[in-house]
Amino acid sequence: MKKSTSLIALAASSAAFITALVLPSVALAELSFNVGAVSDYRYRGISQSRLKPAVQGGVDWSAGPFYVGAWASTIKWIEDANPASSNKVEVDLYGGYKGGITKDLAFDVGLLTYQYPRHKAATSPNTTEIYGALTFGPATLKVSHSLSNLFGFVDSKNSTYFDVTAAFEVGPVTLTPHLGYQKVAKNGDFSYTDYSLLVSKEVVKGLTVSGGVVGADTNSIAGTKAYASPANGKDLGKTGAVVGVKYAF
Repeated sequence: MKKSTSLIALAASSAAFITALVLPSVALAELSFNVGAVSDYRYRGISQSRLKPAVQGGVDWSAGPFYVGAWASTIKWIEDANPASSNKVEVDLYGGYKGGITKDLAFDVGLLTYQYPRHKAATSPNTTEIYGALTFGPATLKVSHSLSNLFGFVDSKNSTYFDVTAAFEVGPVTLTPHLGYQKVAKNGDFSYTDYSLLVSKEVVKGLTVSGGVVGADTNSIAGTKAYASPANGKDLGKTGAVVGVKYAF
C-alpha cells in the first residue's frame, strides 16, 4: 500500500511539474494572420509567378519558443511546366523552435514543407526541408537542407540552400540586403546564386509596404537560361524591381 501511494504521489508531482512548465507557454500563446500582394513572387531569386503579381497570406501560432504556421501564394510555374496540372497555389507548412543563446545571439531550427496540390508532374515538386539559423545582431545565417527531391528536380534529395540576410534600421525604413546560394544536388547546371536589396516601412500599424531589386545569377544550358519560363522563354531569375504590401493582424 505504501509503495502504491508513493507511486501515485510521484506521478502527481511529475504531472504538476510538467503542467507548471507547459501552462506559462500556453498562456502566452499568440495567433496572428497576414495577407498581402506582390508585383512578382520571387523565391530564392526565381519568379514563381512568371514575373507577374501574386496574392499571399498566412497564419502563425506560437507558444513560448515553439511555433507552427501555414502560408500560401498564387503561382504559375507548375502549370507552365506541366500544362496538364491544375495547380495555381503553393501551400507551405512549417514548425520549429527558437530562442536566445546569449544577449546578441539567437537560434531557430525547424521543418518546412512546400506543397503543390493537384500537380501532374512526373517528379513531385512537393519539397520538405529542415533548417537552422543563427542571428547575431542584425545579421542572420540560415542553412536549409532538403529531405526530398527539390522542387521537381530528379534525384535532387540532399540539396542545400545557404542564406545570409541582414536588417538595418535606416531612419524611418528598414534596409534588407540578402545573398544566397542554392545547390541542387546531382543537377549542377541548376545551382545558382541569388541576391536582393529591399526597403520596407510600416506606414500604419500592421501595414507594411516594401520595394527593391531581386535577381539570380543562373547558368545557361545550350544557350537557354536554366530557369527560363516554359510559357514564354523569359528568364525567371533576371534582375528586376519588386514591390509589395502586407497587412499583419
